[in-house]
Amino acid sequence: MKLHSSRGFTLIELLVVIAIIGVLSAVVLASLNTARSKGSDAAIQSDLGTIKSQAEIFYGDTSNSYGTAVANNSCAATVGTLFAEKTIAQAIAGADTANGTTGSITCNSTAKAYAVQAQLVNDDTKYWCVDSVGSSKEEAVAMVAGATACL
Repeated sequence: MKLHSSRGFTLIELLVVIAIIGVLSAVVLASLNTARSKGSDAAIQSDLGTIKSQAEIFYGDTSNSYGTAVANNSCAATVGTLFAEKTIAQAIAGADTANGTTGSITCNSTAKAYAVQAQLVNDDTKYWCVDSVGSSKEEAVAMVAGATACL
């Protein structure tokens, strides 16, 4: 008597394996998107931290002044302003790139105070803010024009 031995997989077995692989890949892709947006938020926080430390160097180098006042939420690198300093301008551009939305950074300053805020990616209803009093924190509201401190 001869026993029948199967060589290979049945169609059902192959479909089950393909379905399992599909479900696993969907879970991995979903978690990668979350990780990517959290990475963008970390880049924004890092860039704003660079602004914070570089602003203090600028303040010391310019006779204890943050330069010409900016009160319209503009981060334009206008000569005489804190935001024209090369490293600060690069950090603003880096935060804009990490955010994915050009112009998503808001900046205000006076001769004695400044604040910079950027919208976060993982939760676009939140903002990261740094200011001249040493704050680095998440905020729930956008900075108003002229504000030189985080809320």
